[in-house]
Amino acid sequence: MRPHLIRLCPGFVALALTAGAVPVTAGDSGRLPSSTADAMAQAASPQAIAEYRRKLREYQEARATFEEEAGTYWSAIAEKRRARNAKRRERAQVTLDDYVLTQPPVYEGPKRPVNPAPEEEEEKPRPPRKSIPLVADFVKAAAEQFQFTPERPATEMDFKRAYARYARAAGLTPEQAVRVYSFETGGSGNHDMQSGYRGPGTRAISTAVGYNQLLTTNSVELMAEQGHEFVKALAERTATLSGPARKAMDHKLAVLKKMVAFTRTVPDDWSAHERLADTPQGWAVHAMVLDIDVGPMLQTHKLLTSVIFARAKGYTRPLTAAELEMMNLTGDGTGLDMVTMPQAMREQVPTSNFFQRSGYERNPVAIRNNTVARLLAVTNERMDFNSNKPGAKDLAGAF
Repeated sequence: MRPHLIRLCPGFVALALTAGAVPVTAGDSGRLPSSTADAMAQAASPQAIAEYRRKLREYQEARATFEEEAGTYWSAIAEKRRARNAKRRERAQVTLDDYVLTQPPVYEGPKRPVNPAPEEEEEKPRPPRKSIPLVADFVKAAAEQFQFTPERPATEMDFKRAYARYARAAGLTPEQAVRVYSFETGGSGNHDMQSGYRGPGTRAISTAVGYNQLLTTNSVELMAEQGHEFVKALAERTATLSGPARKAMDHKLAVLKKMVAFTRTVPDDWSAHERLADTPQGWAVHAMVLDIDVGPMLQTHKLLTSVIFARAKGYTRPLTAAELEMMNLTGDGTGLDMVTMPQAMREQVPTSNFFQRSGYERNPVAIRNNTVARLLAVTNERMDFNSNKPGAKDLAGAF
């Protein structure tokens, strides 16, 4: 059960649909370094303080007016979404009237003024930022939790060939696989590429790894929902082997079965899988995305579940790569809402209809490309550009 959210990836930076607090901008904070604040406090005159208080009232009034307008807008977005979901359950036709057709309000009032004489207050220690585990952490967890080390490919082309074989057999088209890879990795990513991390001195921005940038929660969920297929496929391959190769594959198969059993210890729910993924055992499961036998299956089913979902909802036309990417990024239900929309409606419906406020306001791509048609167009443009890069050409050749 995939979430309605847009995650982080090289294609769209900082896209998110999950609810949360409205981000505070630098202009709103009014905070200064303590040394600067101390100097200003000593120099602040009664006139400066009075002027500050006047500007603060103006800011607060303007901000309150905007928040009321924005609250009304985003409440309408949520209400329209609920109405669309109800119509789809009843197999009723969704029309333009089922969307908010205006763009979100934008705050254009004064910035929060800086206090020339900030009150003395004890700085509250900020909680340390939770570090994002890296590929090495996932591999270490697999060794510690399941006594297993993922079998890495001898060359990157070996992984691409394994992925192409499984993806084609499962029903993905070369166009879907290559263009989504191009978008997700920038057209040159390896099987162990992690979002944001490019070696010492860089920082991962998520746990997303591989050709289709699976998060730890994706790996846990796919193991829980598709694990029986993975076990069956690996068992069939194991039966063809003998000697040391058979022994190694027997061990891998036994570990895979244990991982599948672990992921099914909680309800089939994204939130439950997310909690499971943020454990040493969950990290270990995610390490399987690196394995040359299991990794291609995980990568394939990350996309295939969207294809199957669309078919189950009666959408029989083959998904374009950009449409598949919308479902891959936003979750199947939200993505299908965009995919099934006629072109004339795509030109008119704002992208805000598919976001919650917090995600939209952190998302410059959706703000700039503020209709469904524009968002799909920029996705296609990025796919076109990155498909000419070496990694994408290699993957196309593997098919």
